[in-house]
Amino acid sequence: MVTKSTTENETKAKRAPRAKKVVSKEPAGMKLRIRVRAYEHKILDASIKQILDVAFRFDATVQGPIPLPTEIKKYTVNRSSFVYKNSREQFEMRVHKRLIDIVNPSPKLIEALTNLSLPSGVTIDVKML
Repeated sequence: MVTKSTTENETKAKRAPRAKKVVSKEPAGMKLRIRVRAYEHKILDASIKQILDVAFRFDATVQGPIPLPTEIKKYTVNRSSFVYKNSREQFEMRVHKRLIDIVNPSPKLIEALTNLSLPSGVTIDVKML
């Protein structure tokens, strides 16, 4: 007479062993993530070009520019304050964004990027990853 527990053990023994995850122990290296925002896309593209020129001058590996979704803020305002309540105006502000990653930046490159003068209206966020 065959019991149920022995058949379960036999089926478990026939299964292939699970593969173990192999995690690399290499140091990931430093990455400089630059996020650039502006209201006008032409000014944004010009400032991105300046950043890329500086990065290529110091022989850095660059990933990007990656266009991020445009943030659109819409505002609806009454045209008249009292009588013509149904007459309204709509305004919108568009914020264009780009992302640049610089892998293993040198100290000279970081210094050159901090001394870079960009047009007004361009906001830059820099993170070290």
